[in-house]
Amino acid sequence: MTKIVLARPAVEAGESLGFLPGDLQQKVDPYLRPLYDALDDMIPPDKLKTYVERNVIEVVPLAYMRGRTLNNAFVILDEAQNATGMQMKMFLTRLGANSKAIITATLRRSICRLKRFPGLCRSKMFCRTSPE
Repeated sequence: MTKIVLARPAVEAGESLGFLPGDLQQKVDPYLRPLYDALDDMIPPDKLKTYVERNVIEVVPLAYMRGRTLNNAFVILDEAQNATGMQMKMFLTRLGANSKAIITATLRRSICRLKRFPGLCRSKMFCRTSPE
C-alpha cells in the first residue's frame, strides 16, 4: 500500500451552514474536521504535514471520489450511515488493484428495517462485516 485515503460524506447536522467563503478546501474542511482531529491524535504534526503534502495521506469528502480508481491504497469510509445508495456503490467501485477498504458506521438492524440508510444496509449484503 502506498496511500491512505480517509473519506466521509459531507452531511450537515440538521442545520444549513449556508454559503462558506474560501476555496474548495476551506469549504469542505468543516465536514472533514473529525478525521483531521483523529489524525492529529495519532501522528506528530510535522510528519502529518509531510504525509499530506506528499499525498501519502489524503482526506476527502466522499462525493469527490467519483471517477477515481484507487490502486495500492488503504481506504477508510467513516460515518457510512450517512451515505446514499449511489454513494456506497460509487465508493465500493473506486477500489482498484491491491486496495483494501474499511467502512465504519453506526449500523443496527432497526436502522435497516426503517430504510433510513438503504445504501449502507444494501451494501452490507455484499461485504464481510465484523459482528454487531
